[in-house]
Amino acid sequence: MKAAVLGSPIGHSLSPVLHQAAYQALGLAGWSYQAIECDEAHLPARLAGCGPDWAGLSLTMPLKRVVLPLLDSLDPLGAEVGAANTVVFGAGQRHGHNTDVPGMIAALAEAGVTGPPATVLILGGGATACSALAAVRGLGAAEATAAVRDRASAAGLLAAARRLGVAVTLTPFDEPTVAAPGLLISTVPAGAANLYAERLARGDLVPKHLLDVVYNPWPTALAAAAQHAGVTVVGGFPMLLHQAAGQVALMTGKQAPVEAMRTAGLAALGA
Repeated sequence: MKAAVLGSPIGHSLSPVLHQAAYQALGLAGWSYQAIECDEAHLPARLAGCGPDWAGLSLTMPLKRVVLPLLDSLDPLGAEVGAANTVVFGAGQRHGHNTDVPGMIAALAEAGVTGPPATVLILGGGATACSALAAVRGLGAAEATAAVRDRASAAGLLAAARRLGVAVTLTPFDEPTVAAPGLLISTVPAGAANLYAERLARGDLVPKHLLDVVYNPWPTALAAAAQHAGVTVVGGFPMLLHQAAGQVALMTGKQAPVEAMRTAGLAALGA
């Protein structure tokens, strides 16, 4: 059986290492998983080319939202978030799922973050920010602040917030109104949050916990500043690991070998 991760750019993806490690641990000798460069324009043709020998696809930027009209079904969480990072093929149909949200929750739980934070600040307003919002709800929080550069581009986030039943306040990216959030979640690329790293280093914005979805390069300037300040830091790798484990379970029907996947991923990162 075949599986792959699609996105653009995709060359940096660690997903093949994680999924192939899972197949090996599960004894699935006939399974393969590769990274395929694919943008929005080429996604319909790529999906159409997946025949009965395909188990599923992982999706990363910029495909998590544009895939929705191309699916035959979507799990309730994906519908609430408005994004799917997984497509499972079965009986000639395409079934969409969101494993980003449980991946975030599991990654935070490993660091001891299991209850609702007093306040939440999310950096960014894209598809990953929507998943972050759902994860925040999963922790029991009812509201969050999102720092965005363009309010118009946050329409999807606001729509997700309404579906999720979470109150969201937008604030300019360069002027956050939350002084010291209980949980800071950065969903922006490496380097984009350097302003917050500087504030954290000065002591102007010191959260109790930080989740930075970047896993390479690591640590980001934000994560390094947080670690130096004694903040509990959750990186993008454990989130990637747990969302991949969810995908493996969906595509293979077997429980994912998380520790084998973790070992392989950390080795690939040189950690």
